[in-house]
Amino acid sequence: WRTSTPEPTRGDGIIWTYIKDVSQYTPLFAKPGTFIFQLDNLVQPGLDGVYSTVVHATFYASSYKNPPAKKADLIIPLSTLANNTGSQASVPPSFSRNVTLPRNTVKVSAELLASGNGEEEFWYLNAANKFLPSLPDDTTYGQGPFREVRLLIDGKLAGAVLPYPVIFTGGILPSLWRPVPIAAYGALDLPSYFIDVTPFVPLLTDGRPHQFTIDVVSAESDHKILQNWYVSGLLQVFTDSSPKPTTGKITVHDAPLFAQTSESGASGNGCVDIFVKATHKLRVEAYFTSGSGKSTHAVWTQDLAYSNQQSYRDHANNQVLRQKASGRAYSTHNGVPSVVDVFSYPLNVDFAYLGPDQRNWTTRVDHSYDRVLLPSPLSIESTIQEHQVADGFFQIKAGGNFGNGTNNNTFAYADLAGNTYIRKVNAALNVITLNVESGTLEHVGTTGYSSSIAGVLPPSLYAGARFSGGRGLHIRV
Repeated sequence: WRTSTPEPTRGDGIIWTYIKDVSQYTPLFAKPGTFIFQLDNLVQPGLDGVYSTVVHATFYASSYKNPPAKKADLIIPLSTLANNTGSQASVPPSFSRNVTLPRNTVKVSAELLASGNGEEEFWYLNAANKFLPSLPDDTTYGQGPFREVRLLIDGKLAGAVLPYPVIFTGGILPSLWRPVPIAAYGALDLPSYFIDVTPFVPLLTDGRPHQFTIDVVSAESDHKILQNWYVSGLLQVFTDSSPKPTTGKITVHDAPLFAQTSESGASGNGCVDIFVKATHKLRVEAYFTSGSGKSTHAVWTQDLAYSNQQSYRDHANNQVLRQKASGRAYSTHNGVPSVVDVFSYPLNVDFAYLGPDQRNWTTRVDHSYDRVLLPSPLSIESTIQEHQVADGFFQIKAGGNFGNGTNNNTFAYADLAGNTYIRKVNAALNVITLNVESGTLEHVGTTGYSSSIAGVLPPSLYAGARFSGGRGLHIRV
C-alpha cells in the first residue's frame, strides 16, 4: 500500500483517517514479522509540522456464516526487502529479483505499484525530445509523456501497465486542493496493477530461480526515462494439493518488448504542438497439469492504447494537455475469468499565465478514473467511476502569495456482490458547498470524511458491505 498526505495547513493541521482492506495479504500475518509504516516528512521554513501517526490492525474472526477470506498459499515480495524502511525500488535503472517458486505451483498473480517522482512526477507533461528545444527553458522536462510499467520474467515480457496519472495534493496548482482534505483520486491510495503470470507456470515450476524485472520505459528511441519512479510488487502464489511438480508448456508468447509508438508535431512563431501515440498488444497461453492430475489452459491478453496532445501558445504562456490511456486486460483459466481490467484514464489540463511577469496564472484540471476490475481470484469484480474538475488561480505578491479555486467531484462504486456507493463533493473558495451520498453503502455520519472526499470508500462503509470470501483483516491509519 502506497499513500500520501493531504495539503498541509496552519492551525490544527491536517487530520485524516484511512482504512485499507488487506485480507488478500493474510499469509503475511500468519507468522511473526516486521510491520513498517513509513511516512517521510519535509521540514523547512513554512513547513515545520510534525506527524503523529497511529496504526491499528483489526482482525475479524470467521464463522459458519462468515468463512475465512480467500487467500494465496504464498506471497513473494518483488521489492528491495529492506528491514527497517520502505522496500520500494527506485528506477531507472530497472529493478530485478530472482525468485524460486514451489514446484507444485498452479496459479500466480502479480500486483505492481508504481509512482512517478522528481522529474517524473508530472511525466504526462514531459515533451518529446525532438520538440524540447523549441520550448522556452524550464518549461518542462524531456523524454516525452508516454510511460509504460513493465514486468519481465527472464527477459520476456509478462505484462505491461499504462499508469494512472495520480496528482498528489499541491500538484500542478496548490489552490486546486482546498479546502483540506480534498485530493485527486489515488493520492491517498495509489492504484495497484495486476498481471496474471499463470501462463508462465510451466517455466516457473522447474525448481530454479527466475528473474523478475520491473522497469518503466518511454516512447523515445532509447526508451529511457528521467529520475525517478518508485516501484514494487508481489506475487500471490497458489499451490496444488499434491507436492508433485506441475508440468506443461507455454504454447503462445506473442508479447513485443515495447509498445508501438509514434511522435509528431510542429513548431514556429512561439507555438509548439506535440502528438504522441502508443499501442501495445500481448497474448500468452499455456497448457499444464498439476501433480494431482488437473489440467489447465491459461490465457492472458492485453490491448492497450495511449494518446497525448500538448499545445503551447505564446511562448508557452498558454499550455493545453489532452491525454487518454485506455485498455483491456483479460485472463482465463479453463475459460473462467481470473483477471479482468478494463480502464480509461482521460486527463485534461489547461494552464495560462495572465501577464508577461508570470506572477499570475490560472489552471483547470479535468480528469477521470474509470475502471472495471477483477484483480485476482481472491476478489470480486467491481466498477469505479470517478470524475474531478478543478479550477484555480494563483498570485505571487511581495506581501504573500494568494490563490483559490473550485473543485467538483463525483465518485461511483458498484460490485458484483450488490454493493453500491455514490458520492458528490464540491468545494468553492475554501468551503464545502455540496456533500451528498447514496447507494446501499450510504452511511449516515460520514459527512466531511476526508478519505471519501479524496475519492475512496469511507471505512465505516465496510461494516455493512457484502463481500465474497468471508472475514479478513483491515489496517487503519
